Amino acid sequence: MSTNKQKLELTWIGKDKRPRLEPRIFLEDKNLSYQAEPENLAAEAVQQDSQQPRAYHDNLLIHGDNLLALKALEQQYSRKVKCVYIDPPFNTGEAFENYDDGLEHSQWLSLMRDRLEIIHKLISDDGAIFVHIDDNELGYLIVLLDEIFGRQNKVSVVTFKQGSATGHKSINPGLVTTTNYILIYAKSKSQWKPNRVYTARERDARYSQFILNYEGGYENWSLCTLSEAFSKEYGKPQKELKKELGSKYEEALGAFVLNNSHKVVQPARPDYNSVGQNVRDAIDESKNNPDKVIYLERKGYEDMYFRNGQRWLFYKNKLKGVDGELVAGEPLTNLWADILSNNLHKEGGVKFPKGKKPEFLIKRILELCTSEGDIVLDSFSGSGTTAAVAHKMKRRWISIELRDQAFTHIQPRLRNIVSGKDKDGVSKVVNWQGGGGFRYLKLAPSLLKKDSWGNWIINKEYNPEMLAEAMCKHMGFTYAPSPTQYWNHGYSTESDHIYVTTGSLAYEQLKRLSEDVGTERTLLVCCKAFMTEGAEFPNLTLVKIPRAILNKCEWDQDDYSFTLNVLPDEPAAKAEIADEEE
Repeated sequence: MSTNKQKLELTWIGKDKRPRLEPRIFLEDKNLSYQAEPENLAAEAVQQDSQQPRAYHDNLLIHGDNLLALKALEQQYSRKVKCVYIDPPFNTGEAFENYDDGLEHSQWLSLMRDRLEIIHKLISDDGAIFVHIDDNELGYLIVLLDEIFGRQNKVSVVTFKQGSATGHKSINPGLVTTTNYILIYAKSKSQWKPNRVYTARERDARYSQFILNYEGGYENWSLCTLSEAFSKEYGKPQKELKKELGSKYEEALGAFVLNNSHKVVQPARPDYNSVGQNVRDAIDESKNNPDKVIYLERKGYEDMYFRNGQRWLFYKNKLKGVDGELVAGEPLTNLWADILSNNLHKEGGVKFPKGKKPEFLIKRILELCTSEGDIVLDSFSGSGTTAAVAHKMKRRWISIELRDQAFTHIQPRLRNIVSGKDKDGVSKVVNWQGGGGFRYLKLAPSLLKKDSWGNWIINKEYNPEMLAEAMCKHMGFTYAPSPTQYWNHGYSTESDHIYVTTGSLAYEQLKRLSEDVGTERTLLVCCKAFMTEGAEFPNLTLVKIPRAILNKCEWDQDDYSFTLNVLPDEPAAKAEIADEEE
């Protein structure tokens, strides 16, 4: 059998069935928006290549089905999102009722696949996605992400410690689950440039020596043990000091080390064959003068000190700034066991018993892969933690939530952040004082509806402006109505424009349009009907609404959520459209 057309992929029931999504427009609820920039400035900010932090006023809180919302974002935000964090439903048993296990997993995969494919289009070439998941679907999701993002673009699988082996979880025999996972995929691993991030670690006990006479210059340095220096600081013998401090001894010793990190050292013997000649010369000199400290100055690098063939490593060089504090740091690994998921009830000032993620988790992700002004997307927003942290860190954000917590939880939480009232979570370590703003958007209803006779007609809820914007999206044009040219509702290029009207255009109207557009430009005319009477207008392309868009997608479908059964493959009923003859 030929293997030329074969590939490694995950298959499931209903994989070949894909929704034909309508690219909806957004409607702003200005009563729920808060301190957002005017739309003209916001649109200008989105189009700027240099993503300046000022643009974080144009943040978007979207209330609606996340698959339709992602589709609605596709045209304007394609390849502009730097970081995506999503926390989809972990347990399909909770998401789907009344399905057997086979359908349950298959439907979950279809729903995730449809969303991830659009997300992939939204992510910038140097961007990445972080998917939070438990072990129930972990293996399937990895293969699915391999298929969409490419196996070569998998960055890491992070193990996140979610809890401890206590409470009701520890009663049953066997293994207690205390972790879940974050899958990291880059859009293009070769272009993804993560930042260096450090995490706090316990004091390194190998740094156990202390420099005496530090202020007298390196020529007079000598060493004693760290415990001796610590006892001398308190003026008490070590045993007596341990007894007095009790359980606080190690904490006090750690504070002493931090305050004297420039004096705390670890003598270590360098690999003589792996260092440069200047270092080897310094090592040789120190061996020939064992009681003398040899100093090696290095331009652009850390200076070195040697005694008796050993280099002194300084504890100060292990210190890193982590969450606003100077601590012993180590490079971020793929085991995140230092961010606690308990006691989160205060964060954001909203109650969200299940699923609220720590603000410090999102902070770590954003530190790893974003800078101020970058766009961050969360399409399973929950309690709004991703948007909250992105805002405090002066990233631009897009937050999508289907359920009512969009306005009961997320909107009040973000309003408090903008006003500076939110002092919890990461507010202190990022020195958040308030600022910015956001727009509260809802998905517009479907552009086409069936009338009482079963014909597809333009939805009566659409006013002329909404119709023009919607048709621009359907026809691949950027909606940008001209204040001076009635016929110019948008453009695809500098010379190609679009005009949308519900009217029926007679010959004289088309002739005037053609003359106004001129020979240097072209115009797509979307109207209810037109009468050319045999004449041709080379600079006009005429199409009828709704016939021009009827077969582009499925209409009047508002729910693609995780409670919708999309598996049955029923033949679509054919419907007539209400239209006038040419």
